[in-house]
Amino acid sequence: MANSIKVLAAGSLRRAWAPLCEAFQDKTGTKVVTEFGPAGLLRDRIEQGEKVDLFASANTAHPLALQQHGKAREVDAFCGNSLCVTARKGPALDKLNWLSVLLDSRFRLATSTPQSDPSGDYAWQMFELIERRHPGAGEALRNKALRLVGGEKSAKIPEGKLAAEWLISSGQADVFIGYTSYAASLRENDALEVYNIPADYNVRARYALATCTEKGKPLAEFILSETGQHILQNAGFCGKHSVMQE
Repeated sequence: MANSIKVLAAGSLRRAWAPLCEAFQDKTGTKVVTEFGPAGLLRDRIEQGEKVDLFASANTAHPLALQQHGKAREVDAFCGNSLCVTARKGPALDKLNWLSVLLDSRFRLATSTPQSDPSGDYAWQMFELIERRHPGAGEALRNKALRLVGGEKSAKIPEGKLAAEWLISSGQADVFIGYTSYAASLRENDALEVYNIPADYNVRARYALATCTEKGKPLAEFILSETGQHILQNAGFCGKHSVMQE
């Protein structure tokens, strides 16, 4: 589609992206064609020569690497996220907090895949923070964590499902570390318990746009605008001002 804007976007943006693109199309008349996936794998595709107009990543490292390699013109931080813990609800959780749930040997812990997917990278960064405060605990979590989604060979999450609810309901895991932007949706599922992670242990995810062509620039500007930011915040993300100074 010659008049459309081609985008590769981190999978965690999926629920915010439809209203963003609808609002952009209403304003400009330009259609946005988006493919979602783990940001690390999407970056690889762009580096290998795939032509896109805009790349929306769940971190800043991938867009900055593309810019350094001449594959992106501009890089802008555009929203933030953090991590939460989701577990299968039941009596076994009684009197446990988020950290004891992660460490409990009765529960299989799953994460996304580091390097392929920033969600996995952020989980590993959190394990480092835990290790500093509780020597041995972070290392135990690194050894325990099952990398079940977000990798090149990972099973695909069914359409319309969130990783946490799918992995837990299908019996592949008992606990999952994922993004806080999903917490409100996950809390609607009576079979799940969602734990907030205290700021001292949590990781601030910084999402960034890589504008790869002139054609992608109007969409990037719209996402950074007040309207675009409002849509992202309604979907559970932090606004750009929370991450721009970091």
